[in-house]
Amino acid sequence: MSSHADRPSSAEAVPLTGFFGVFRYSRRALELVWDTSRSLTFGLAVCTLVAGVLPAVAAWIGQLIVDSVVAAMEAHREMGEAALWPVLRYVALEALVIALITLAQRGLSAQQSLLRALLGQKVNVMILEKAGTLSLAQFEDSELYDKLTRARREASSRPLALVNKTFSLLQNAISLVSFGVLLVQFSPWALMILVIGALPVFVSEAKFSGDAFRLFRWRSPQTRMQMYLETVLAREDSIKEVKLFGLGTLFLNRYRAIFDALYGEDRRLTIRRDTWGFLLGLLGTLAFYGAYAWVVIETVGGNLTLGEMTMYLLVFKQGQAALSASLTAISGMYEDNLYLSNLYEYLEQPVESDSGTLTQGAIPGDGIRFEHVGFTYPGTDTPVLHDINLHLRPGQSLALVGENGSGKTTLIKLLTRLYPPPTGRILLDGSELHEWDIQTLRRRIGVIFQDFVRYQLQAGENLGVGDIDAFEDEARWQAAARSGLADDFISSMSNGYRTQLGRWFKNGQELSGGQWQKIALSRAYMREGADILVLDEPTSSMDAAAEAKIFARFREHSHDKMTILISHRFSTVRAADQILVIDQGRIVEYGDHDTLLAENGRYAHLFRLQAQGYQ
Repeated sequence: MSSHADRPSSAEAVPLTGFFGVFRYSRRALELVWDTSRSLTFGLAVCTLVAGVLPAVAAWIGQLIVDSVVAAMEAHREMGEAALWPVLRYVALEALVIALITLAQRGLSAQQSLLRALLGQKVNVMILEKAGTLSLAQFEDSELYDKLTRARREASSRPLALVNKTFSLLQNAISLVSFGVLLVQFSPWALMILVIGALPVFVSEAKFSGDAFRLFRWRSPQTRMQMYLETVLAREDSIKEVKLFGLGTLFLNRYRAIFDALYGEDRRLTIRRDTWGFLLGLLGTLAFYGAYAWVVIETVGGNLTLGEMTMYLLVFKQGQAALSASLTAISGMYEDNLYLSNLYEYLEQPVESDSGTLTQGAIPGDGIRFEHVGFTYPGTDTPVLHDINLHLRPGQSLALVGENGSGKTTLIKLLTRLYPPPTGRILLDGSELHEWDIQTLRRRIGVIFQDFVRYQLQAGENLGVGDIDAFEDEARWQAAARSGLADDFISSMSNGYRTQLGRWFKNGQELSGGQWQKIALSRAYMREGADILVLDEPTSSMDAAAEAKIFARFREHSHDKMTILISHRFSTVRAADQILVIDQGRIVEYGDHDTLLAENGRYAHLFRLQAQGYQ
């Protein structure tokens, strides 16, 4: 875990200037909520107005009730009878006002609840849509992951919280104006007492809100590590090794250690925040009781009626609560704006523009060309590929051979335009890859990566993801499964192609490694229009018989296509038209099987070394 000295400074942690500068996100939050549901937002505004005005009206009617009761009592003593109707009329009117206040508060609660659900969904969709525009390099950037983690943890709830506080501020401001109209009749100094009593708590809350936000940003990597450890300790694809290697206690202790450190920070901040809040809050209490004594003295002196005393005490108390709530809302808005900066910092992350428009190359049928291609992963200094040159025509097959980490899979990532080559160029049919329309390009490529995804979906849907245009096409599922030799075991399962795969959901069925590999291979065959087939270790989990069938079917299927194969098994590599041997990112040998054996170089050495294992 990072030391305290590693924490960012306040200026680095909060890229906003000044307390009020942070409020620049308020307008965007309001626009976001308005776009989510205009009717609910308008309803919030109406209920806020009603809830803001009516408390002062209720206090004023309370004064009328008390004064009417006093007048009625005096009339009863002097005349022996009292007019009850005026008093009852004011009581009925106050009951109506209180009912309207209750209705407005219920309306606020209901509409906030509905907006919370809608807005949470909208923001999460915005975050996921943004994720769809990010490049692979950005996904592999730990700093961007921290931004994504921060955005997902808080941003879905903060916009509505900000809008709620904004409406609360408006409600309390309306109440304060109406209370102020009544209080100023008593004394303008009463308003000053209200402000002086509430300001210290406000300053304290704003200060600690900033501290809490800086703490939140600093510890994003630790929070992400906690999430990772939770995944490792509670996922079926990792639990086997956790149990066999006895990792449970080790990882759980690390999980606890991270929590203890984070909790310690939270505890210190919470204690300081609440201690100062209590001490400064006493000023507000003293201010209220000072005003209370003042009103009582004026009443005893005959300057105020009992009704006026009751009204002023109620108005002062409610006014103090309204001002305190207003300042708390401003402080909360400041905090919400800080957290919203995480959301918009992520949403405004620059992305590479896919400006390509070509749907056909300048030289149709020319195939794939790599010309002096080099590549270094972002954030590193060591090149992964150096001066790669190759040409693959339609109908030809290319096998990539080399040790792990030699750059074979990286070459495929460049071909599929998951990364742009920083040096050299890659052409398809005579046009550079960046000139092609990205969707057109990727429809031409069927690929199975070594670390393919095991989707927790139905068996047929696991195939359908290979071509979203045929995602629900059962006939295409079956055809692809027959090509990938997955049809037999899928058909034998309880619900056939509708069988749920994986253990995440009820009645899910787990497959063996070889069966999952056949699923992934069949997924590549879903792209019937693809003329470039890329197989990265496609049979590493299969037995020899299955592997032989797979490649026999593969040769039938790919006679008019460009095929690229990555494999450590020379029994499959030897059939390729071209074999490219890569060592530390460089092409060291290039030719067909017989030529490379005759050269008696690295390929020949590796081939004979592997062949000895079968003798």
